[in-house]
Amino acid sequence: MENKLTHFDGNGNAIMVDVTKKQVTAREATAEGTIRVNRAVLEAVRSGTVKKGDVLGVARVAGIMAVKRTADLIPMCHPLPIGKCSVDFEVLEEACAIRAFCTVRIDGKTGVEMEALTGVHITLLTIYDMCKAIDKSMVMTDIHLVKKSGGKSGDFHWQKK
Repeated sequence: MENKLTHFDGNGNAIMVDVTKKQVTAREATAEGTIRVNRAVLEAVRSGTVKKGDVLGVARVAGIMAVKRTADLIPMCHPLPIGKCSVDFEVLEEACAIRAFCTVRIDGKTGVEMEALTGVHITLLTIYDMCKAIDKSMVMTDIHLVKKSGGKSGDFHWQKK
């Protein structure tokens, strides 16, 4: 099977993929990423004592807002009427980290992988922004698509290599 680049025309010009003839299908994508923090940051987030406020609450809202604005940030992304978006967290006590998950759903003609990935990135950046007064050495890592369903390419489930 030939891997053809779909965002370029025959002359090599960048184009937006034409999805007008595609069928509307249920589509869903989940992405995740982790931010490694020091113990002081983790305790401040858990206890709600970060001076800028409720870190995970604000980061959740930022991630959802980012999902809705993905087409404004990434060239050639289609603006999509998002049906559902959620951002959730897992505090990894032993690893001294916070893992964020972003799930996006739509009934549409194109997938929502970029929206889920954008949501995770902005969620983690917001955690960094709100906690940088405590520690600037936080590291965002392991940002990836976990799974996606729907569309012509079918289902995908990430497997660590």
